[in-house]
Amino acid sequence: MDATMGRGPRRSRASDVLTVGCLYPLTGRAARYGHDAIVGAEMAADEVNEAGGVLGREVRLLFSDDRSDPTYAVKVAQRYVVEDRVDVLMGVVSSAVALAVTEVSRHFGVIFVGTDHASTRLTVEQFQPYYFRVTNNTAQSMRAGAIYLSRRPWHTLYYIGPDYEYGHRQWQDFREHLLRLRPDARVVGLAWPKLYERDYRPYVRAILAAGPDVLVCGFWGGDTIAFLQQGLEAGLFERTRVMSFDAGGNYEVFEALGDRMPTGLVLSARHHNNFPPTEDNRRFVHAFWQRTRRFPSYTAHGAYVGVQFIARAVTRAGTVDVEEVVRAAEGLVVPTPRDRPGAPSWIRPIDHQVVQEMYIGVSEPSDAFPPARVLLGQWEVIGAADALPSEDEIRRAREEARVRGQPATS
Repeated sequence: MDATMGRGPRRSRASDVLTVGCLYPLTGRAARYGHDAIVGAEMAADEVNEAGGVLGREVRLLFSDDRSDPTYAVKVAQRYVVEDRVDVLMGVVSSAVALAVTEVSRHFGVIFVGTDHASTRLTVEQFQPYYFRVTNNTAQSMRAGAIYLSRRPWHTLYYIGPDYEYGHRQWQDFREHLLRLRPDARVVGLAWPKLYERDYRPYVRAILAAGPDVLVCGFWGGDTIAFLQQGLEAGLFERTRVMSFDAGGNYEVFEALGDRMPTGLVLSARHHNNFPPTEDNRRFVHAFWQRTRRFPSYTAHGAYVGVQFIARAVTRAGTVDVEEVVRAAEGLVVPTPRDRPGAPSWIRPIDHQVVQEMYIGVSEPSDAFPPARVLLGQWEVIGAADALPSEDEIRRAREEARVRGQPATS
C-alpha cells in the first residue's frame, strides 16, 4: 500500500451527502450474495432517507464487484477512499477479502462496517479501531454449535471446510470450545477442499470410509449447494448426521435444492426468513420480496443492518467526524429483524463485534417460502453471552498475537 496515501486531511466532502462505498461479489459462485446485499442496503438507505437522512444528509450508496479477490478488492477500496471520498466502507462476503480491506480502513482511518464475512481474526488478532462487524463471527456460530453438540449423545466427528481463512478459523473456534465442553470428543478426519471446488466426491468417499457419528461442514453459498448435491448422490445423509453452524442454513440453499434438500440436517445462518416469527422480521422479508419477487438470503439482512448501523452511529455522534463516530458506535444498540423481543443486538466496545443470540434449527418440510420446500424448525436458542469469547479471552489472544509478531491493534 502506498504510504504517501495514508491518513491526513482529505478533501472535504459534500455536506449534504453521507457516502457509503460497498464491496460485494457480483460475479461467480457467490454473486447471489452480492445482489441480495445490494437490495438490502438500498432498502435501509431508502428508509433512512425517507425519514430525513442522517444529520440532514442523504445516504448515498456506491456498489462495486470485489470479485472475491483480496488484491482486486484493495484497489476498489482505495479508489473509494481516494477518488470517491466515501465516508464509510461496507460489505465483503469473503473473510480473506475482509482481512485485506480492513488494512485499507486502518491505513486511511476510514470506518469499515463488516457484513457477512465471519473470521474472528478481524475482531481479535487483526482488530483495528475503525472496523465494526454487524453480523456474527465464527467464534459465535461455532461456539453455539459446540454447545448444541455437547447436549447430545455422539462419539466421533469429522470436519470439512474450505481451505482458506474462513474454513480454518471456523475449525479453530469450534475445536477450542468443543474440547472444553466435551474433552472426550474424537475427531476422525479433517478435509480442506479449495474454495469453489467443483468435485467433492473424493471427500465424500473419505467421510463415508471414516464413518463419523457427526459431520460438521464449513461451506457457504454455492459450495454448500454443490456439496449437498454430491452428498445426496452418495447417500451421505443416510450414514451420518450432518451439521453446519455458520452458513449452511441460508435460504438460497433451500431454494436451489427444492425437493432434493435433505431433512434432518442441523443448520444455522445469520438470518432466517421464518425465525424469529416477529412482525419486524416478517416486514423485512416481505419488503425484500416486494422489490425482487424472491425471498432473501442472509446477505440482504447483513447489508440492511449495516446501513442502519451507520445511520444510528452518525446520528448518535452528531457529526461525521470519524473519531467521534467510532466512540458513538461502541456500545450502540442496533435492533435488527433477526432479534427476538427483549434481546436486541448491540456492539461490544472491546472488539466492535455485534452481540446477539445464535439460532440453530433442523431442516424439515415447509412450503412457507417457495420455491424452497424445506426450512429450519425445532429451534434451539444459544444465549448471546454463551456464544461470545470473554473480554479476557480477547485480551489474551491479542497479547499472544503480539508476542508472535502479529500486532493486533494499530
